[in-house]
Amino acid sequence: MSDDGSVHGEVEPNLSSPEVVTKYKAAADICNRALQAVIDACKDGAKVVDLCRAGDNFINKECANIYKGKQIEKGVAFPTCVSVNSVVGHYSPNSDDTTAVKNGDVVKIDMGCHIEGFIATQATTVVVGEEPITGRTADVIAAARTAFDAAVRLIRPGKHISDVSGPLQKIAEAYGCNMVEGVMSHEMKQFVIDGSKCILNKPTPDQKVEDAEFEENEVYAIDIVVSSGEGKPRVLDEKETTVYKRALEMAYQLKMQASRTVFSLVNSKFATMPFTLRALMDEAASQKTELKVGQLKLGLVECLNHGLLHPYPVLHEKPGEVVAQIKGTVLLMPNGSSIVTSATRQTVTSEKKVEDKEILDLLATPVSAKSAKKKKNKDKAAAAAPPAAQ
Repeated sequence: MSDDGSVHGEVEPNLSSPEVVTKYKAAADICNRALQAVIDACKDGAKVVDLCRAGDNFINKECANIYKGKQIEKGVAFPTCVSVNSVVGHYSPNSDDTTAVKNGDVVKIDMGCHIEGFIATQATTVVVGEEPITGRTADVIAAARTAFDAAVRLIRPGKHISDVSGPLQKIAEAYGCNMVEGVMSHEMKQFVIDGSKCILNKPTPDQKVEDAEFEENEVYAIDIVVSSGEGKPRVLDEKETTVYKRALEMAYQLKMQASRTVFSLVNSKFATMPFTLRALMDEAASQKTELKVGQLKLGLVECLNHGLLHPYPVLHEKPGEVVAQIKGTVLLMPNGSSIVTSATRQTVTSEKKVEDKEILDLLATPVSAKSAKKKKNKDKAAAAAPPAAQ
């Protein structure tokens, strides 16, 4: 295993291989359609757990229909999470949860898909039953969208991690909002959803990351989370946590039989990708382990206590605040960046806007070399065209 957690050998597959690019795009296509399916189902009265299941089931079903002739791993890379209003993220409840969305709720939908470990993740924010979106909610969503568009242009070969967070915070402030502390955008590699290169949305004295230069053939999950409040989320109840990931660097001889069974299930089904307690229960049932829910939860606790699993805690802003998330997967190709994930955007009408010239110039910059070439040709054609008749 390499230092950054890669599970593969000496030559690490990257975007220089057309086959790798194809798999990233295939994962992104499924992720895009899964996200749209959940958006379409996000209606007044829909249960959050049903929305989460719908996203995961869509991904697994569609993955089963491609690369049929090859024995490769594929499926959910990050479990579908549906976080409502002031819940910041990672909400993917157990089957008995009765939480439902209602008209006017601000809903963040987050998910990921992989084909042979090549991962596409994305998230979007929708308001149930309302369009156009106005007022404070519009400010927060517009800030998140604009910050994402800026980040895509800052995370490119030759630029540095230290170049990113400053403009993002300026954008948030232009909309009267704050970037949420603790949120990171990560480099991704094969079977590695959170590589060593990462970008903090909002560095603080207590939270900093090592600076580095972005390079060609890297892949990033750009994750933007904006709040109408202070952007300092906290855990309200550890029992809400249901998303976990295997800590590949850790080893420990577990004491309880239930813990060893749980850990065996994780290693066999969720060795590299995050998973939910709900999915772990389903896997325990399918393998006929005879583990009861209480035993499974107890085994999970011992695994967590000894660092064998990383939890993804459910974080909350202050009640009444609005939180929006936009996430997408970007390939740093030799000819420019390629945003392979996409989501439909509701109409948002904010009375605020970015006026900083440097940021406006950045946002006007084409994302890919192809876009830049088209713009250059269009400008040349406009300059060469005869003057219009008055």
